[in-house]
Amino acid sequence: MTTSSKSMQALWQDSYLAPENDTYLENLYETYLSDPEAVTPSWRQYFDRLLKDNPRTIADVSHAAVIEEMKRYAEQSARSALPAEMTTRSDKDQFRVLELIAAFRRSGHMHAQIDPLELMTRASDPTLTLEYYGFTEADLNKTFNAESFASLQKSQATLGEIYQKLQEVYCGHIGFEYMHINRIAEVEWIRNRIEKDWANLSITPDEKKHLLDRLAVADALEKYLGSKYVGQKRFSLEGGDALVPLLDKIITQSVVTGAKETVIGMAHRGRLNVLVNIVGKDPTSIFNVFEGGIDVTSNNSGDVKYHLGFSSNVDTPAGQIHVALAFNPSHLEIVSPVVQGSVRARQRRRSDKDQRQVYPIQIHGDAAFSSQGVVMETFSMSQARWFTVGGSVHIVINNQIGFTISNPKDSRSTTYCTDSAKMVEAPILHVNGNDAEAVYFAALFAIDYRQTFKRDIVIDLVCYRRHGHNEADEPSATQPIMYKKIKALPPPYQIYAKKLIAEGVVTEEIVTQWINQYRQALDDGQPVIKVSNGGKTHSAYQYMVNWDPYVGQPWTDKISTALPMTKLKALGEKLITLPDGFVAQTQVKKMLDTERKMLNGEMPLNWGYAENLAYASLLTEGYPIRLCGQDSARGTFAHRHAVLHDQNTDAVYIPLTHLAKDQAQINIVDSLLSEEAVLAFEYGYATAEPNYLVIWEAQFGDFANGAQVVIDQFISSGEQKWGRLCGLVMLLPHGYEGQGPEHSSARLERYLQLCAQDNMQVCIPTTPAQIFHLLRRQMIRPYRKPLIVMSPKTLLRHPSATSTLQDLAEGEFQTVIPEIDQLDAKQVERVVLCTGKIYYELLEARRALQVENIAIIRLEQLYPFPQKLCEAVLKPYHHVHDVVWCQEEPQNQGAWTTMIPYLQALLGQDQKLQYIGRNAAASPAVGYHAVHEKEQKLLVATALTIRKKQ
Repeated sequence: MTTSSKSMQALWQDSYLAPENDTYLENLYETYLSDPEAVTPSWRQYFDRLLKDNPRTIADVSHAAVIEEMKRYAEQSARSALPAEMTTRSDKDQFRVLELIAAFRRSGHMHAQIDPLELMTRASDPTLTLEYYGFTEADLNKTFNAESFASLQKSQATLGEIYQKLQEVYCGHIGFEYMHINRIAEVEWIRNRIEKDWANLSITPDEKKHLLDRLAVADALEKYLGSKYVGQKRFSLEGGDALVPLLDKIITQSVVTGAKETVIGMAHRGRLNVLVNIVGKDPTSIFNVFEGGIDVTSNNSGDVKYHLGFSSNVDTPAGQIHVALAFNPSHLEIVSPVVQGSVRARQRRRSDKDQRQVYPIQIHGDAAFSSQGVVMETFSMSQARWFTVGGSVHIVINNQIGFTISNPKDSRSTTYCTDSAKMVEAPILHVNGNDAEAVYFAALFAIDYRQTFKRDIVIDLVCYRRHGHNEADEPSATQPIMYKKIKALPPPYQIYAKKLIAEGVVTEEIVTQWINQYRQALDDGQPVIKVSNGGKTHSAYQYMVNWDPYVGQPWTDKISTALPMTKLKALGEKLITLPDGFVAQTQVKKMLDTERKMLNGEMPLNWGYAENLAYASLLTEGYPIRLCGQDSARGTFAHRHAVLHDQNTDAVYIPLTHLAKDQAQINIVDSLLSEEAVLAFEYGYATAEPNYLVIWEAQFGDFANGAQVVIDQFISSGEQKWGRLCGLVMLLPHGYEGQGPEHSSARLERYLQLCAQDNMQVCIPTTPAQIFHLLRRQMIRPYRKPLIVMSPKTLLRHPSATSTLQDLAEGEFQTVIPEIDQLDAKQVERVVLCTGKIYYELLEARRALQVENIAIIRLEQLYPFPQKLCEAVLKPYHHVHDVVWCQEEPQNQGAWTTMIPYLQALLGQDQKLQYIGRNAAASPAVGYHAVHEKEQKLLVATALTIRKKQ
């Protein structure tokens, strides 16, 4: 080893780059990332040089890799390339102070006093102690540079002052988690808000009074309901009372920042309090539900009181804002993506491109937030361009139990229930629910962050649940210690009142007077907050959609969906014309060439072209479209290709956006790989836009299995429960081609089982003209019900599943298609009723066998069932004894079970209904192609074979 090498080695062993100092280096590196000015000039120059020489190091590599790079860089550098601190150690203690500050920013929340019950256990972090850095009591009076720690508001401070202020700021009643964020501008903004605004929080006496008032009314409403309706479920907010002032301040502050509208999604706990004290619902309407005062003559089934929504125009000191509380079932977190979709639609309606005028507030429970997958799916879509709403304010009502789990280790695998929010690097504020002023700051912080950065933020409102899961539950059976603590705690408003009385801001008499006035207002049945429309939703809210024209419309009303031939050809030409120089992919060019032949009448129309013509026609008639699915741009089976990509430049061209200057907007969305959250989002969007064709397309129909909650709780029952109309379309590829259990059945039987009271439509179109007219019918007629379409796979290119332009120019959607061959009705001995792809297999086999005594009738709409049309189509066959329902699906699946009563009602006295299809099965389809072929041939042959009676 040379002399210079020996010197370098000695320097290395004696430097801060020695292995035992890795933690120090990581903290120093984090400090530099968050604020380069927080490290000394020599270290800053060193990191700047490291970044310049190794551009990947700072931006892309893990902290551990950076440290290794620092070590490698130091070993290869001359002594002059290293910061002076490495050799002199004269500022060693100063660097340790910087490490201490960085540690509190990173981990101070672990020691924060956020639990009003003082039962929460978290791991102790040694980096928050002075001993960890080698400091002793003798060092407390030493002075250090404190410019990087804004809370002190001075450049020099003793170690004791620095340490005390760090504990006050980062270990008080708010635990701040933000150092997991990699966006430096946000980290700096957050740190400034914490170390300047939170550390020096000042609230005016009037604001303090208002805070206390909101806490008091939250408690007063629960007490009122509890005493008046003893034992009835209300899912009390008591213990989490701070939610009311928290929401109140978020909403008021949002108006200051330019918000005009907010949509709130929440589960049941505290909903009645939010309805009355935040949204301004007339309390008598809630009391009526408690007392059974409902309209029993209504066709709607209604819902329990803690699932109901409401909206009104709320007057705040900063101005008016429209506040909507979404309806929600008991599936706790499913409302979140529904709200996101509704917000996105409202933003579009307002042309709120900056996404600051309309924003969502999502209220969660602790156990559900950490455990239910739709939360993570919704986070995943939060910044995706077709789903983002510019960030949500998330509030977790953290009662530290969930339902009845007695050991927190059983509830999740993370320290906090909010850790899932770190997947999108959302800042998290853990707030002690018994500190009203901490809650006040969290509200300001959260809405200002959301409006500034348009990203999600989480407030973990750490509180408790004074009663059991519901008012009939006795929680001490599973949480005895916790409930001893809870019973000893005064309500949150009393804690804050005591503080303000001591400060001379209020008197005990004033507080009592507020509560008595509030209770009197409840007794008088008066709204308890100021709303400009008296609590009624039909108001001066100018952006509100009027659904009245769509209520109570019969599905049988005739409407013309045909399009003049001249317009069809003009639109068809637009769909196949590309910009000059645009290079289409080979298969796409072939498709466009084929479509030109279709337009010229040289070939029959296929499914994809007819479908795109339907979209084009609606767009030029003023109906916007949102088509969303995992492969919607090209179509799962490459039949649509609505979004084209130049093969040389990757430029995008969408023919459907170049139809006319005044056409409506279309969004063709290739969604993230989610079903539950995305379908819920599209449902939310559709409920806010009656004149918008909103379509969700499954990659395969059975993929909707992952979104069954949305289908059960919203799509099929939302109108009956809540009076919420919706025209959402679901395209579900369905058909038995031997692709196995998961890619055959869209589970038609599930949708039919959910059908009642004309709640939705289930259709199985089998020609291009049928999908053209069906999609147009969905928008043109004033009938807004969800439309479930069992869409095709092989029929997309089936030689027999074609139409002509004339069918589009003159036809309509046929709910029933009669026999198309020229059979002599008198000679028919069997009528086969079927739906979907099996029709073509029956037709081809019948023609091949030259069978002329079996008629085949297609049902294209299964619900609402077209009774009169079926009767008319079957009338020529009244003499036929043998009526068959034929399907591909197993007997316990598909349409058979639902169709039985409808079909039997069509039969004459001497007619008999029988089933032909696969036997009942546990699986939707077989997995072996050979077995599938055998089954398919057998059912077709059986349907076309009439056994003579002996």
